[in-house]
Amino acid sequence: MTDTYLESLELAKTDALFLDLDGTLAEIGPDPEAIAIPPATVADLKALARVFDGAIVLLSGRDIRDLARRTPDFVWRAGGHGLEIVPPSGSVPAMPPAQPDTVLAPLLTVTEKIKGVWLETKGPVAALHFRAAPAAEAQCLAAAEAASKAVPGLVFQPGKMVVEVKPAHAHKGVALRDIAGRSGFTARRPVMIGDDTTDEDAMAVAQELGGIGAKVGPGDTVAQIRAADPAAVRAWLAREAARLTG
Repeated sequence: MTDTYLESLELAKTDALFLDLDGTLAEIGPDPEAIAIPPATVADLKALARVFDGAIVLLSGRDIRDLARRTPDFVWRAGGHGLEIVPPSGSVPAMPPAQPDTVLAPLLTVTEKIKGVWLETKGPVAALHFRAAPAAEAQCLAAAEAASKAVPGLVFQPGKMVVEVKPAHAHKGVALRDIAGRSGFTARRPVMIGDDTTDEDAMAVAQELGGIGAKVGPGDTVAQIRAADPAAVRAWLAREAARLTG
């Protein structure tokens, strides 16, 4: 746990900013399709992108095609927990194949039996959502564990009212380390802000590389600092954009 809050952090022009989307830049809502970054925050990110010479990354569990539809193209986008990475103004790749039926079958069994549980397929990542049926958590976790054993190289990872089955290398920590080693990032301090269990991996790597992790919302964390909620993150981004651009 940490008692240091995001409001105390001042960015430097030599930083690189890594941000989750759902639960970090935008509040998590009942309809994932309704999630969007507010226009004022898009403007703040654009100002910061100029300050950081483009070293801003949106690092999300969303599929890269979905992420690209709802985020600006002047930042880096890393979708599927970093499975697919697109640089600013880069072309978004076509959807890769989904996992085979042997993987999806245990997940679909739960959706057929329990009302409110639904399956989202994001190429090789499959997400079992139970926000509308929280009592089904144990069944969903068991189904995801079974699905992850159907094909070598898969893992299952719980999140906020969701559990995902994904390739082991679909990992935000791996993605942050990869991007931090690329041209334009190597001399920069990584600052990672996120809210979910998958973001903890990226926070840990950012801190290992001499940077900073910030946890949004309550709960145990590896992060050095905390933000109360997405509104606090957006307010901080606005403050830092104004401060760094004068």
